[in-house]
Amino acid sequence: MRDYLVFQLYAPLVSWGDQAVGQERPTADHPSRSALLGLLAAALGIDRSDETQQQKLADCCHFGIKLYSPGLAMRDFHTAQVPPTNKKVKHLYTRKDELAETKIGTILSFRSYQQDSFNVAAVWLDGESHYSLAQLSEALKAPHFHLYLGRKACPLAAPLSPQLKQCESMKQALDEYSPAVELQPLARNSAPRYYWEPSDHSGLTETYRVPRYDQPISRQRWQFSSREEAVYLSGEGSHVPQ
Repeated sequence: MRDYLVFQLYAPLVSWGDQAVGQERPTADHPSRSALLGLLAAALGIDRSDETQQQKLADCCHFGIKLYSPGLAMRDFHTAQVPPTNKKVKHLYTRKDELAETKIGTILSFRSYQQDSFNVAAVWLDGESHYSLAQLSEALKAPHFHLYLGRKACPLAAPLSPQLKQCESMKQALDEYSPAVELQPLARNSAPRYYWEPSDHSGLTETYRVPRYDQPISRQRWQFSSREEAVYLSGEGSHVPQ
């Protein structure tokens, strides 16, 4: 038996950051490890600049995801004012520095979102932990900082409703979770998919593994490294809780 903290993630718009190339800001169809760590850190009141506490949280927390509905993809267009590239000028450290330049141009960028995405996440602790699952649960019920799902434009549309569970496997913990919101028809009619950090207590036989570049190295410098994520695609034996 193992202890898990399970909670739901639902919003009209979500954006789970993926590898950004050039002016594209894509999203995955399910939460990234860095997004879930950021959510817990914000709930606990850990500042992004506090690298020590951020690392302690990342070292002990591990995640599994049950994706009921990836939602519908939406691509948004943004314009931003930026100065032209000039190797002779000093580095511009802030947005204020950029806008203070005499010559300002405009660039077009693209940001992707998922609409009506519904996920359930499970957290378990390994190694030396500076936080308990009970502490994490209370923080999610009364977060220190405002919580959002990927971007500040993506506020929660339903409570996280964290539940502490003791189960034989991660799959059992995810399957026994009772969502606090009525699921969308899309979620009811689709077979759930599972994503998790490889472990011996998943309760699933993985379909395959993929690399994800969502392991935080530095929150201040916005740097990430790759990790392996296990995937189970078949919905056999799964159900949507009533």
